[in-house]
Amino acid sequence: MHFLPYSLALSCMLSLVTESLAIPTPSPATPVSIPLVRRRPKRNNTDEWLQLQRDAVVAKYGIGKSAQQKRASGYNLLGNQDGDASFYGSIAVGTPPVGYNVILDTGSSDLWLAGSSALSDTTSGISTFNPNTSSTFKDLQTSFQITYGSGAAQGFLGTDVVQMAGLKVDAQTFAVATAVTEDLLNSPVSGLMGLAFETIASSGATPFWQTVATNGGLDQPLMAFQLTRFTNDTQARDLEPGGTFNLGAVNTSLFTGDIDFQDIPGGQGTYWIQELTGLSANGASVELPAGAASYAAIDTGTTLVIGPTDGIAALYAQIPGSQALTGQNEGYYAYPCNANINVTLRFGQSTISWPISDDDFVLQQRGNSCIGSFIAVDTSAGSQVPPWIVGDVFLKNVYSVFRATPPSVGFAKLSAAAIAQNGADGPAPSPTVGSVVSTVASVETEGVRSSKPNGAVKVRAAWSWAAVGAAVLLGSCVL
Repeated sequence: MHFLPYSLALSCMLSLVTESLAIPTPSPATPVSIPLVRRRPKRNNTDEWLQLQRDAVVAKYGIGKSAQQKRASGYNLLGNQDGDASFYGSIAVGTPPVGYNVILDTGSSDLWLAGSSALSDTTSGISTFNPNTSSTFKDLQTSFQITYGSGAAQGFLGTDVVQMAGLKVDAQTFAVATAVTEDLLNSPVSGLMGLAFETIASSGATPFWQTVATNGGLDQPLMAFQLTRFTNDTQARDLEPGGTFNLGAVNTSLFTGDIDFQDIPGGQGTYWIQELTGLSANGASVELPAGAASYAAIDTGTTLVIGPTDGIAALYAQIPGSQALTGQNEGYYAYPCNANINVTLRFGQSTISWPISDDDFVLQQRGNSCIGSFIAVDTSAGSQVPPWIVGDVFLKNVYSVFRATPPSVGFAKLSAAAIAQNGADGPAPSPTVGSVVSTVASVETEGVRSSKPNGAVKVRAAWSWAAVGAAVLLGSCVL
């Protein structure tokens, strides 16, 4: 088993993974993909870093507290930042349109960008949004605030033209952050785009993806992710190709076999919920309660896998020599680095168990002791928070599809072409403005509510959507 140094593995796992936006194509037979970017993690082997990763999830989930339009599909190449710490893609906002890198997060529903007054003069490489330079921006005179484990952002809501992968919404509601705490954003990421459902949007606004999916703007009402792995590459650069995000179609070159769809329990969209019906370690099954007690949010914006105390303890009980950490590191488990690890997850009524790579399971290495990426957090105090939160540690091992109609999540086996991208150095995408294939009218109701501190981005993220413009124009950028 090959392990990275403790600090590198840790940083990589902690960052948000988000994928880039999709570029539209008029024919569903020729889907366009958006490249993602990954950034190499900052080396940090401290206990404080572990605590930050855990607390980021707690803060994010509030735990303890029109006319006929041409339908289309598109893609966005993603960026991988800091060794799987975060994944990002790009959007274009305003008139004239300007490109921005944003984290793509299926665990939240709000879109926000750092405003021109939000960052200090010492911050470099982060593009900011200036409402005064867009002729189509409208100030809604509504405040906005959101809190993360690593900081907070506040500002006001407005509407403007937002483009993503060749799709355009004329009056998309989003937040302009006038104040952002230090280090919440890392170059070249300017903000975050939530990809969950309107029902959990702090702003009350309909998310971009939901607008185009429900108003005939897409060939298929779905989006899909393929994420790269660089945690086991000690020579990885700060920014690497992060994979591909598709909107309105799937990329058949990135997976094999069928996509195993399982409906969202109850059919109601909040988070992208799946029932975790199977969990095993080294061939031994972990007993799971039925129903809501085993619901899991499938979250591209979370690095780790979070679970209830009993379930996580039962998992590590199958790994000889593992032990629970205490104090500042409560919730984490250590285990011998020479132990054989074979963890699988199964969802809904599926008969398929999906394995997790050893390279993803290890979060940090300290001598002969490793710290696992499955951690225990009591989510029972969160009003809508499911007991499990399944992040990039799992999602890097599958092709994941999020479907609006019927509300469901599907997984498929990665193709050889997708797997070959793991550890393959290359240029990271950069935000670019491309041509628009389909325009969809906004479906906002009367007004929007001010934000609630119940979730959004994760720990500091930096994303770039390289080659987005070329992808939109040529429809041929696939990672």
